[in-house]
Amino acid sequence: MTIQLWLMYLTLVFVATATPGPAVLFIMTNSTLHGWKKSSFAALGNICGLLCLGVMSVAGVGTVLKTSEMLFNIIKYAGAAYLVYIGVKLLIQKNWDFSTTPNRVVSKKVSGRQIFLQAFGVAVSNPKAIVFLTALFPQFVDINAPLVPQFVMLIVTLMSFSFSFLMFYALLAHKARTWLLKPLRAKAVARTSGSIFIGFGILLAASSNR
Repeated sequence: MTIQLWLMYLTLVFVATATPGPAVLFIMTNSTLHGWKKSSFAALGNICGLLCLGVMSVAGVGTVLKTSEMLFNIIKYAGAAYLVYIGVKLLIQKNWDFSTTPNRVVSKKVSGRQIFLQAFGVAVSNPKAIVFLTALFPQFVDINAPLVPQFVMLIVTLMSFSFSFLMFYALLAHKARTWLLKPLRAKAVARTSGSIFIGFGILLAASSNR
């Protein structure tokens, strides 16, 4: 891989990971409601999801999804349903604990493991991400050089940028949580985030595979 191609890839990854999407919304919501330390599990879940997507794209799953509309739609609708599920869960959740310190509002039942698994699900819920990586990686690979080290470098770079930006957004949300975590505002954060997740799910279900 030439320096020019590497810089192009870094620029593309920078823009892709810095742009807010479902993963950013998820980690900001969790950072606001549960603190940045617990939300770090969301960042870890996301990059593990990206690793799986990268491996699947390298293994040719993206090519299969491109050619099989039925399989693509099955995964797409399953992913859309999962995003809607997270949104509905945020909308109907009622077990907020307002009896602790004045600026601390938490959900009693959310664990780091749950956040990790949900973030992982958000990361892998869109089959277009696999197709995107399948189309992206070959553009930056030198076929005359060993392929595995190049794919590892591309995937690790993507994971590193994603983790860094997610934690950046998590810290931003954490800084604002003193104002946000008043009882009514905390509920508003959860309800708004839930509605947006449902919107993401509907958009994914309605989108084309082209």
